[in-house]
Amino acid sequence: MNSSTSLASFAISSSSLPSLPSLQTRSITCKQRFSFPSVNPKKLPTLRFSSTITRAAEYKFPDPIPEFADAETEKFRNHLLKKLSKKDMYGESVEEVVGLCTEIFSTFLHSEYGGPGTLLVLPFVDMADAINERGLPGGPQAARAAINWAKDHVDKDWRGWTSGSGDNN
Repeated sequence: MNSSTSLASFAISSSSLPSLPSLQTRSITCKQRFSFPSVNPKKLPTLRFSSTITRAAEYKFPDPIPEFADAETEKFRNHLLKKLSKKDMYGESVEEVVGLCTEIFSTFLHSEYGGPGTLLVLPFVDMADAINERGLPGGPQAARAAINWAKDHVDKDWRGWTSGSGDNN
């Protein structure tokens, strides 16, 4: 045995167990080797994450901007109406499906969205659930179309809106 190896022994004897008339007890001994390499703690790299983590924890996302939410909701509605109208599965329900998705998306933008890093999946799950709960067709497909549009446009539009160089209407 070298210095980096230790031997652990565990024993359970019949005298340490409660006596039960219907059970037989016997002594069990287990031996296992644990090997620990020699480590020089002075050679371990020091972690410099604490200041980065502190700065990240202190970052406050901006509050939602109602004018941005209104403009983005209108873009979203127009896109989703055009996209879902092309699909036969919605039939006469297309307006109601788009209305549900738009209402949920608008509520999210007005209350939760504060710029890049705050676009959540939950509103899109809520869209699919609301469509399905009302017995309307194509909940998952509508939610997928909505989230694909949002991930391609919302953060980019926010940057344009807040930088002053984008189209704010």
